[in-house]
Amino acid sequence: MAAPVLPERIVHAMLGELRVPRFADVARAAEAIAPHVLRTPLLRSPVLDERAGGPVWLKAENLQVTGSFKIRGAFNALLALPPGRRAAGVVAYSTGNHGQAIAWAARRLGVPATIVMPVDAPKNKVARALAQGARVVHYDRARESREDIGMRLLAETGGTLVPPGDHPEVLAAQGTVALEALQDLAPEARARLGLFAAPCGGGGLMAGCSLALAALAPQAERVAVEPAGFDDTVRSLASGQRETNAPGATTLCDALMAVTPAELPFAVNQPLLGRAVAVSDTEVAAAMRFALEELRLVVEPGGSVALAALLAGHLHLQGRSAVIVLSGGNVDLPVLQSVTASPRHEAAISGPQETVPPPSIPGKS
Repeated sequence: MAAPVLPERIVHAMLGELRVPRFADVARAAEAIAPHVLRTPLLRSPVLDERAGGPVWLKAENLQVTGSFKIRGAFNALLALPPGRRAAGVVAYSTGNHGQAIAWAARRLGVPATIVMPVDAPKNKVARALAQGARVVHYDRARESREDIGMRLLAETGGTLVPPGDHPEVLAAQGTVALEALQDLAPEARARLGLFAAPCGGGGLMAGCSLALAALAPQAERVAVEPAGFDDTVRSLASGQRETNAPGATTLCDALMAVTPAELPFAVNQPLLGRAVAVSDTEVAAAMRFALEELRLVVEPGGSVALAALLAGHLHLQGRSAVIVLSGGNVDLPVLQSVTASPRHEAAISGPQETVPPPSIPGKS
């Protein structure tokens, strides 16, 4: 079978012509951002291996600077700006994690930043963006377009737009999540890797990671995971065109509430993704509790969806090994309290179910 062919460029409906990144861009991004971000660990748990029916490595981006993988794309995009453009500042729109990442990177690089965030964004994410000196402009998800607001602010400020998905430098840097994971696996483990799964909102994380996986571990199945009600990538892969989520849909996963796949990521995901699956809020809550109780990790709802898909039996290892991305840990305390206080739900999963003593500290393999 011939290898999938990526387009060289796409014409974005609002942003015009955009270059489609390649693996070389991911590699360059890794070098550029290395002084500014953490190389997050790969964690293992005997309990998780036993329940999943195969070796599982967790890429813990919840331990990343600003608490999510988004800092990778933020730094890469800002570092790529010529000095003259930095002075005019940047504008970003975000449900939270991208916004606080842009704010963090902008402050450290001396770049003024304006972040467009929904009025119902988690308070901790808004507060952290403000604490870094960014200007925050709120909007109503149900009645207003963040893209339209962003374009208006660009006209006012003369700055540069850094969207969370439709940006070549952002997309390439998100792929360093997979690049690091593959580099940190032992050669024999990388050669046997059977599955890579990551959360998916607009699709930038999975698109960047797919570039790295296609180059370095082409045998591994690539799976995007979304919340139920926001399964636009599931439906878009099936139809061959970008589908839209129904108005009024809700989910615990505030970080993954994209209306439709971002155009640039979908240009990569459509040919490179193996498939996409959706998980319920109940399954997400179970995964968050599992991470807290068994792994001693705080993972936000959107950051937990790939783990939720594994625990709930939507992903089957059948002896294969897997890398599962925990993409963020920025959860409001009331949400965490609600999840931990709700009735315990044991997710069904195929494979052995014996109890295995958990490690006192999840170890790196």
